[in-house]
Amino acid sequence: MLKLKDVHTYYGNIHALKGISLEVIEGEVISLIGANGAGKSTTLMTTCGIVPAKKGSIEFKGQDITHMPSDEIVKLGICQVPEGRRIFPYLTVAENLDMGAFLRNDTDEIKKDMDYVYSLFPILAERRNQAGGTLSGGEQQMLAISRALMARPKVLLLDEPSLGLAPIIVKQIFRIIKKINEDQSTTIFIVEQNANLALKAAHRGYVMENGIITLTDTGANLMANEDVKKAYLGI
Repeated sequence: MLKLKDVHTYYGNIHALKGISLEVIEGEVISLIGANGAGKSTTLMTTCGIVPAKKGSIEFKGQDITHMPSDEIVKLGICQVPEGRRIFPYLTVAENLDMGAFLRNDTDEIKKDMDYVYSLFPILAERRNQAGGTLSGGEQQMLAISRALMARPKVLLLDEPSLGLAPIIVKQIFRIIKKINEDQSTTIFIVEQNANLALKAAHRGYVMENGIITLTDTGANLMANEDVKKAYLGI
């Protein structure tokens, strides 16, 4: 469904992605784990066209999207929940969700999708008229995920969904991520420092070090890998 082949990305003279290749298969959850600065977030930003690839190719359903503008990539069905949530703090919860559906005009289906995200996160339904900036960190993450879902993505990219959240909220978020994958058949690509949760949720995983993919396997096999245990699972 989504394929990165020999992708190189730079920030000025800094070589952030050094020829990475990976695949995301339709209907699966994949996780990309690695240390801070490994290039995980850059992988998502490059996929979305926000930080363009200098070399290599990115394909979505067989179509080359390497140099496509970000808004066109969203129209195709790739939507990112950015690190740090980045909701619209002065807009209400409902208005944030409306912004997620900005490129759509199927009013009845938008209403159904809004009802669906409210069923996933009932607290958002209770606070639909509350400004997004007044929500807790966990609630803002719920809103950021819900806003992305309002675009009806075929592939949902999640950048550090656990960042700065209490453990009980993190577990809730990951339960919902699995539910979205199962309910909607939405393909999900997670970048996450909490390797334990990320690999538990994933069908497959990739390990990244210094802008290079060093290992790939099923989520279960990576959790059992001794090197992964020592480096990322604290075992």
